[in-house]
Amino acid sequence: MAVSKILIASLILSLLVLQKVSSSQAASDNPGNNIDCGGACKYRCSLSSRPHLCNRACGTCCARCKCVPAGTSGNLDACPCYATMTTHGGRRKCP
Repeated sequence: MAVSKILIASLILSLLVLQKVSSSQAASDNPGNNIDCGGACKYRCSLSSRPHLCNRACGTCCARCKCVPAGTSGNLDACPCYATMTTHGGRRKCP
């Protein structure tokens, strides 16, 4: 009886340790995904006729996708998530 209690306690402890290790690895796996959305969107929307609207939409897309295509327009193949995001009306959301 005492052996089974020790076995269960050690199993629970090892699961907690594994969970802690995996969560810390997941947090450290994403340093390359950090992007300056403000700067990237400012450049992306620099030639827009409606820069405030463009920056707001671009910022939303950048926060979700963690990327912004290069240039002021086009190049959507560089960021598939950015390219496929749509509004409720079915139009492209990201500028």
